[in-house]
Amino acid sequence: MRSYVVGGAVRDALLGLPVKDHDHVVVGATPEQMIEAGFRAVGKDFPVFLHPKTHEEYALARTERKTAPGYHGFVFHAAPDVTLEQDLVRRDLTINAMAQGEDGVIVDPLGGRNDLEARLFRHVSDAFAEDPVRILRVARFAARLPEFKVAGDTNVLMRQMVEAGEVDALVPERVWQELARGLMERQPSRMLVVLDECGALARLLPELDTQERTLRVIDTAAQQDHPLEIRFAALMRDVGTAAVEAVSKRLKVPNECRDLALMTAREHGVLAQARELDADALVTLFERSDAFRKSARFVQMLLATRCHAKNTEHDPAGDWLLQALGAARGVDAGAVAARCGQRDRIAHAVHQARVEAVAAICNKV
Repeated sequence: MRSYVVGGAVRDALLGLPVKDHDHVVVGATPEQMIEAGFRAVGKDFPVFLHPKTHEEYALARTERKTAPGYHGFVFHAAPDVTLEQDLVRRDLTINAMAQGEDGVIVDPLGGRNDLEARLFRHVSDAFAEDPVRILRVARFAARLPEFKVAGDTNVLMRQMVEAGEVDALVPERVWQELARGLMERQPSRMLVVLDECGALARLLPELDTQERTLRVIDTAAQQDHPLEIRFAALMRDVGTAAVEAVSKRLKVPNECRDLALMTAREHGVLAQARELDADALVTLFERSDAFRKSARFVQMLLATRCHAKNTEHDPAGDWLLQALGAARGVDAGAVAARCGQRDRIAHAVHQARVEAVAAICNKV
């Protein structure tokens, strides 16, 4: 029984990047032997075990065979006679098909180190085409390693997969998972470009384009180290609320991402003209955006909108809006309601009190 560190841990170590997780492959073992050694079985589709002390994942070396469309259609075979090379050849990219033994020696039967040096994403074999998730993974890797390019023959294969309808078989949750991870990488625009070049973007996100402005905006959001909600809202700002609704429904986007993106798409034109609004229109904006209850989300909307500005370091209009919001939030709604006395007039009275407070900030009546 021999174990090897495989995949991303080897790749990132060779690139001099931080290694977050270690995945291991075990050759020459049975599930019973793993359990006897103290490992805990956790795999559903194939034998995966957690180390009794480190809790890192150890998978038995396996082969796989495509049996149906999509990424669920696989049959796996794990046995003591499956070799390390057989396990590595089923992987997606050559740079992810390297292993490191306990003696520190790198096992690289498929030229992964050469492709690392050449900064290329190259598929291991034609079996790449059996799993459409790999298209999303390549695009996500491009966002993480933007200096890498997709090998020409790999892009051709990805395009053939798209044309064959493999991408259409992906479940929404997995598409969103990979897109969200890509949006959180160093240069998310590379993900969009890679998906566009192979035709997958038109299938997965037909509402988007890869014009320079779109690419700049999402990279700006990444440079500002914004969370996922803001990055998604910045990306979707100009597509319109109907498109945001369609994307969110189709990909089952989490509510917090959907809601911020919808509000940003709806209000960005108003925000651009904020200085021209009177106090009543500003309070109406705050009410419509639920800013009195969710002021942090209103701030996120301003940050998402700021990603579209040429100068993202400072936003005087945004600062001024927050001052106005602060003044409006300073109104004691309970005291106003008590003075009003008439239940059907309370909302109007509170609104007017907030308008007066905002008027003092914007010098408009």
